[in-house]
Amino acid sequence: MTVLASVHDDHGASYVERGGRQAVAHYGRPDRVHRAIRKVVGVIEHEYGVLTVTGDDRIEFVDNAITNRVPDEDGRGVYALLLNPQGRIETDMYVYNAGERLLVFTPPGEATPLAEEWGEKTFIQDVTVAVATDDFGVFGVHGPKSTEKIASIFSEQTPDEQLSFVRGSTQDTGVTVIRTDALTGEEGYKVVCDATAAESVFDTLANRGLNAAPFGHRTWELLTLEAGTPLFPSELDERLPNDLGLRNAVDFEKGCFVGQEVVSRIENRGEPAQRLVGLTVDAVPEAGAAVFDGDEAVGEVTRGARSPTRDEPIALAVIDAAAGDDLTVRVEGEAVAASQESLPFVDGSDASARRPSY
Repeated sequence: MTVLASVHDDHGASYVERGGRQAVAHYGRPDRVHRAIRKVVGVIEHEYGVLTVTGDDRIEFVDNAITNRVPDEDGRGVYALLLNPQGRIETDMYVYNAGERLLVFTPPGEATPLAEEWGEKTFIQDVTVAVATDDFGVFGVHGPKSTEKIASIFSEQTPDEQLSFVRGSTQDTGVTVIRTDALTGEEGYKVVCDATAAESVFDTLANRGLNAAPFGHRTWELLTLEAGTPLFPSELDERLPNDLGLRNAVDFEKGCFVGQEVVSRIENRGEPAQRLVGLTVDAVPEAGAAVFDGDEAVGEVTRGARSPTRDEPIALAVIDAAAGDDLTVRVEGEAVAASQESLPFVDGSDASARRPSY
């Protein structure tokens, strides 16, 4: 359940379930809100799962489990993956060094199983893993005016580097402001607060200083699609990070982690078997729709929608690296012409750090 159900209800929200938690789908007129975010700024309640990892061995323990280096400096974060022995993605996460503890932000529904898995592996290490999802409110502020928005309400200077954070306050309420990795293709920040303060912080983000348009998960999906950002689970689940061009998520020099041998071997060859591509299509395909190169099936659509910014159907698809240009997609049983297009589909005020790089 969202920590702000009554507030969202007052805004006329419709809901969708994400990872066993209720999230706002939209507040009505999502296309109009979408355009407002592309031009100014919007605010969303993010439905992350949250873990706290404490103990003297916390950095070493988490660092050995994930694909990227855990920062050893308070105020820094990293985007990383958890892989299986075959090198395929089990989940993604953000890990923030918050001094005496690490905060791990996971997709909805992934925090509890991850805490159980890590809890079984601590052995003699001084590490305690706890689920803290309900202890925090997490909001996203996204759009070309997001820095101006945060500056208008935050007691401290906004953080400059992606995934760095600063502690301060809004309207005398303690918050942490994190510079995001621009998943919408726009400047962005996460604002984290105690769950008991979530209602007042959301009101501040929406209505004080520069107004920010509230938006929901439907608009988030469209913004990130236009930005060429792969998400969990739609693009990431059970896929190789090499195939997705997720170079920002893997440090190939950091030492052992589960799946490292597989992804390092593929990296050294420089030949991923598949790749994530953008498609413009004559009709909107559903997730899972087959992509053909001539008569040969070469992959599948992961997400498709009509872009509010471009006013045409677009899609992300994972296809064979050797596929040619004569592509079609199955839409309601019919072959529909599709053309590859460089990502992002829409240029914004920033570039998504997850945009594929091959």
